[in-house]
Amino acid sequence: MHEDTTTELTAFDWSTLPMLLKDKGVDLGIDFAIKLATALAIFFIGKFIIRLIVGATSKIMTKQAIDKTLETFICNLIQISLMIVVIIASIGALGVETTSFIAIFGAAGLAVGLALQGSLSNFASGVLIVLFRPYRVGDWIEAASIAGSVEQVQILTTILNTADNKKIIVPNSQIMNSVITNYSANDIRRVDMVIGVSYNDDLEKVRKTLQDLIATDKRILAEPATTIAVSELADSSVNFVVRPWVKSTDYWGVMFDMTEAIKKQFDKESISFPYPQQDVHIYNQRTND
Repeated sequence: MHEDTTTELTAFDWSTLPMLLKDKGVDLGIDFAIKLATALAIFFIGKFIIRLIVGATSKIMTKQAIDKTLETFICNLIQISLMIVVIIASIGALGVETTSFIAIFGAAGLAVGLALQGSLSNFASGVLIVLFRPYRVGDWIEAASIAGSVEQVQILTTILNTADNKKIIVPNSQIMNSVITNYSANDIRRVDMVIGVSYNDDLEKVRKTLQDLIATDKRILAEPATTIAVSELADSSVNFVVRPWVKSTDYWGVMFDMTEAIKKQFDKESISFPYPQQDVHIYNQRTND
């Protein structure tokens, strides 16, 4: 038996070993190249198909007049979910056992989830925003000490565009954990103005002047009626409150224009805006020499 084995080893042509290894390496290289090409094809074709699916979903939801906030959220969720499927399929095409990979991915996901509890909180808050809709895309809101127009509601964040055109990305959890003021939720708003006049001015004349100015601005609504009333006898002035109702889109225009119009008209009517003043009494105390 020992002699037969020795004879077989002696009979093997060791000079062919490099060629055999080379052929084997070429076969393995070709096999890996095919798998790699297949994986890349799955990945890029998958990305293209996902783009088509997301685009089609967005168009369908737009035609159905579905809220833009919900549309953006669902499209982002579909894109991320399908990308995970494509990545797993690409890894499987490389010859990696996907079952084991999914188990590892799940365990890693649990560990990452525990480490990223803030992100999970942001995701949950994003779902609540979509369900309860405290604001929508295009609304002007103030939340988490930030004011701006809602540009996008994403899975983890809300993107706001400020009045001076700065883009601010706010985590959804911070918004949901704060007081949300939605200035666009209602169709009409009240403009609150305080106008101070001198104690020497005729209050009825002031009232009539303010009423005439309100009547000339077509943006101010007839109902609810505008409130014009004396609110305070202050230290240096008699204060009137002027509270017209306007469409929410006209709020700032009416505020700025009415302030300027009141100043110009009061100048014409010789109605004064008093400066803060104090009466100073000086007593001359004589001393005996």
